[in-house]
Amino acid sequence: MDNKKEAIRALAQEAALLPKEELVAVRKSEERLIIGIPKETSYQEKRVALSPEAVALLVSRGHEVVVENEAGKEASFDNRDYSEAGAQIVYRTEDVFKANLILKVSPPSFEEVKMMPGNQTLLSALQLTAQPVDSLKMMMAKKISAVAWDYFKDETGIFPVVRAMGEIAGNTSVLIAAEYLSNANAGQGLMFGGISGVKPTEVVILGAGTVGEFATRAALGLGANVRLFDNNIYKLRRIQNDLGLRLWTSTIQPKELEQSLTTADVVIGALRAPFGRTPCVVTEEMVSKMKYGSVIVDISIDQGGCCETSRITSHDNPTYKEYGVIHYCVPNVASRVSRTASQALSNIFAPILISMGEDGGFAGMIKKNKGLRDGVYLYRGTLTNEIIGEAFGLPYKPIDLLFPAF
Repeated sequence: MDNKKEAIRALAQEAALLPKEELVAVRKSEERLIIGIPKETSYQEKRVALSPEAVALLVSRGHEVVVENEAGKEASFDNRDYSEAGAQIVYRTEDVFKANLILKVSPPSFEEVKMMPGNQTLLSALQLTAQPVDSLKMMMAKKISAVAWDYFKDETGIFPVVRAMGEIAGNTSVLIAAEYLSNANAGQGLMFGGISGVKPTEVVILGAGTVGEFATRAALGLGANVRLFDNNIYKLRRIQNDLGLRLWTSTIQPKELEQSLTTADVVIGALRAPFGRTPCVVTEEMVSKMKYGSVIVDISIDQGGCCETSRITSHDNPTYKEYGVIHYCVPNVASRVSRTASQALSNIFAPILISMGEDGGFAGMIKKNKGLRDGVYLYRGTLTNEIIGEAFGLPYKPIDLLFPAF
């Protein structure tokens, strides 16, 4: 009997040493997305939501991408680029809006919403000042889920698209100012920055957010003297720490600001308001005391501008003069460098769409992704954004109430 027990024990030990099958987690159910990329029709909008490289990545993951004819033309992407990446090119706008996920840069117009059959997902910007209530009501009636890319956050808590476009606007504003200081655009004939033995360009930057930060970086990189104004001491301190130098900074005190403006060659308006109009900190009197031929680039113009003399211009006719000062007040500066901006958007949107497919679609992803959920303002026709509800007098329901498991 003892020998039998010993034999059984030996067999058990031998079995324990044998390799066992690995327990692998069951893969989540994936969803194949049909993504529509329409041609942007908004005034001066030259960006496209996905580059051909991003399309190729999505197609390789099994998703279908439908691109409207010449959707990427203004960003220097042609139909051939998209077709070689695996996209289907369509020549009727309504064919794009039949996709189960519509990806746009600008908010959809009323006519575009009419082309949507319903029960779809829309990912685009949300511009409250330009959002027609009729379009919103129609999307609600068609049970559409909508995400505002300017409101969703990444894992670090920042708004990735807003920051990317801010970086572009900050860098580009300095290059614009350099153009209008030169003789080529009837400027003072100054080289932005300066060289040895020549006084450097004086630059005043209003606002220490993302736009102000990257305008500061670009201006310093070209050799300019920079004076940075903002009423947020934390932002001023952060930029100094990030740059690693003792930058000239100040809160926005009228007398200090006016003194700096009288010697400035360039003023860049980069102030932002959380809601409503940008604070107007540069008065007409201050502008009248600036040097003849100096340049104001008011990036804040899409929120009203931070200079009293600022008024909206276009890419076709971008400047005008007040008191001999050149004003550049074009909204959506990122569209001036549309290819770069489109690639920046693609770097953000493509991973989101891939994750959406892996998580079983839109509903599965917003359950998991808190940052994306922050950008949802419509879920299957239910308004979930308090600000929009209050602005238009529409009933709304917090999205957390729609998903008790959050």
